[in-house]
Amino acid sequence: MLLPKIILVVLLLAIVASLFSGLFFLLNDESKQRRMLTALKVRVGLSIVLLVFLALAFANGWLRPHGLTP
Repeated sequence: MLLPKIILVVLLLAIVASLFSGLFFLLNDESKQRRMLTALKVRVGLSIVLLVFLALAFANGWLRPHGLTP
């Protein structure tokens, strides 16, 4: 199944984009709009969504761990 892997990659890219937007606002933002805090909230929310998605995907068999076998 390719769709869960695509969702996983999109979520990871969104988390990285939020990370870099927070860094940009930390270095260059002079306004008082608290955009860095908003970027942090978005990143934490996306990370929670990613963890829930991974748990759901492993439970339903959409993703399977590989590598070492017990």
